[in-house]
Amino acid sequence: MRYLSSALILIIASLWNIATLADDEATPDGTGISYYKDIRPIFQSHCQGCHQPAKKGGEYVMTDFSMMLKGGASEEAAIIAGKPDESFLISLITEVDGQAEMPKGKKPLSSVEVDLIRKWIEQGAKNDAPASTQLKYSMDNPPVYSAAPVITSLDFSSDGKYLAISGYHEVLIHHADGSGLAARLVGMSERIETARFSPDSSKIAVTGGSPGRMGELQVWDINNISLLFAQTIGYDTLYGANWSPDGKLISYGCPDNTSHAIQVQDGKEVLFNGAHDGWVLDTVFSVNGDHLVTVSRDRSMKLINVPTQRFIDNVTSITPGALKGGLNSVDRHPGKDELLCGGADGVPKVYKMFRDKARRIGDDFNLIRAYPGLQGRIFSTQFSKDGSKIVSGSSFNGVGQVKIANYEDAKEISSVDLDGGIFSVAFHPDGNTIAAAGFSGKVNLIEVATGKIIKSFVPVNIETTVAGAEE
Repeated sequence: MRYLSSALILIIASLWNIATLADDEATPDGTGISYYKDIRPIFQSHCQGCHQPAKKGGEYVMTDFSMMLKGGASEEAAIIAGKPDESFLISLITEVDGQAEMPKGKKPLSSVEVDLIRKWIEQGAKNDAPASTQLKYSMDNPPVYSAAPVITSLDFSSDGKYLAISGYHEVLIHHADGSGLAARLVGMSERIETARFSPDSSKIAVTGGSPGRMGELQVWDINNISLLFAQTIGYDTLYGANWSPDGKLISYGCPDNTSHAIQVQDGKEVLFNGAHDGWVLDTVFSVNGDHLVTVSRDRSMKLINVPTQRFIDNVTSITPGALKGGLNSVDRHPGKDELLCGGADGVPKVYKMFRDKARRIGDDFNLIRAYPGLQGRIFSTQFSKDGSKIVSGSSFNGVGQVKIANYEDAKEISSVDLDGGIFSVAFHPDGNTIAAAGFSGKVNLIEVATGKIIKSFVPVNIETTVAGAEE
């Protein structure tokens, strides 16, 4: 007991010291509260989605420090250094009778967060953020490329007119035949992992972020080329955006091993699940939208009930050693609950979504069929719009491979090797052409029947003169 008491005394003393240090650091000579470490994360999580160059709510931009201080349409100074009571921002975020004007339509900031912002302003509202965190690009100042970007996502619109292509800090909307650029969707995320058209192609959901700093979900209106809303989520990039069949929900995965879904109407989260033991890299809904399927680096494909948010089943085998590596991609058959997946073993497989036989260790009962293998790891798989064919893309030692096969009999239709790993493949709605792209930065339009490359193009303009080269 004497040792236990000593241990408890030591723990209590340590906690007292930590609390005292934290209090000391919060109120010294004006340097105690860091904008970069303490304040900016609050603004990222709660404010910047609606107050950035792509979506200037109230004409107020909070991603640029000087503009954040200045204010917006009210013409009142948002932040006055040393004077929190005269700073318009404080009046907007301060809760009165359980309500606060900002964040608009969302839960008010906690009293701790508001107090931290107030103290930071009292201490001079200093900007200690490194230059690398400053937002460089916007719709009015899009990225300039000195080399082709690595392409991680391709998606055709449902009418076959457009092809969404991931870029740096943006999604590039090209005409589907590769004839030219139609629009640029420039946002905060430097890395774009997924860009997916909604079922009616009126919107695009984008997941990405800044590696090791933030994740972001963006939703764009394609008709108006405008950002509907953006959410900053977590501290690393987001993956695997997908739409529910009715277009009302968007799902995505996180590197903290969690799966999520939000309502498009208001951005409210309706699903949170942490069943995986690795990064969640792709997601897809069931035919009627009441289940979500997720794949992960933990080598598993999991089934989640959307209304209850409960984990239901491991779709793939749970036998130790049965799975050869992580899963990177999943797609659902257009007309039935059957799932196409691909990953580290290079073999595309189709599984039943729902189990109709009791699980036994050693089985892989939900497996329907496997398809001809590819070189290296599969990074992308997709069904054709009519469900009659599948396509997969892989990467191995700097070489990419694309294989197209019949869905029902698994017979290979065509195959093509390409320079650079392939990270994304997509069927055109007519089923006659696929797009494939990856490390080389080139989009390849490939004829399904023959594997012939119809057209190859770089989706951005390459500037030969690098800024500063003449200085």
